[in-house]
Amino acid sequence: MRDELHLRLLRLYQRMPTWARRRIVRTVAPSFTVGAMCFIERDDGAVLLVRQAYRQRWGVPGGLLERGEEAADGARREVFEEVGLLIDLVGEPRVVVDAEPQRVDVVYRARVADGMDPAVAAPRSPEILEARWFPREALPELQHETVTALLALARPGPNVSAPALGADVPGR
Repeated sequence: MRDELHLRLLRLYQRMPTWARRRIVRTVAPSFTVGAMCFIERDDGAVLLVRQAYRQRWGVPGGLLERGEEAADGARREVFEEVGLLIDLVGEPRVVVDAEPQRVDVVYRARVADGMDPAVAAPRSPEILEARWFPREALPELQHETVTALLALARPGPNVSAPALGADVPGR
C-alpha cells in the first residue's frame, strides 16, 4: 500500500509544471548555505590567513555566494572585498558538505594575480580584524571549517568530502 501511494505521488509530481516541482522541492528539502573560500599562497609557500571579528581562530578569505553567483566569481569577489587582493584560482576546487550546520563550501587554491603585490593584503571589511601571511610549517590555530577545507584540498580522490560527525579535527 505504501509503495503504491509513493508511486502515485511520483506520477503526479511528474505531470506538474517545472515551477511547481521546484517549489515543492525547495519547501521540503533542507536548506544549505553555499560559500566559497580561498587558500592563497605566495611564491614562497606562505598562506594568507584572516582573523574575523566574530571568530577566535584564524581562517581564510571567503564568504557566502550571492544569489545566482558562480562559485569562482564569489571566491574572487570575497577575497577582494576582505583583503584587497586580485587572485588567480589554481586547479579544480574541492567541495565540502557539512550536514550539521547545513553548509556547503567550495574550496579553492589561489595565487596572487600577476603584477599584484602580496604585501597589499590588509583588512578591507569590518568583519576582518587582521590579514597575515603564515609559513605552512607555522600556522596558528585554525577555525574548524578551515581545517576541514584544508584536509579536503590535500586529500586525493573524489571532489566532495563530508566531515564525520564528532570527528576529532585539529584546531576545533
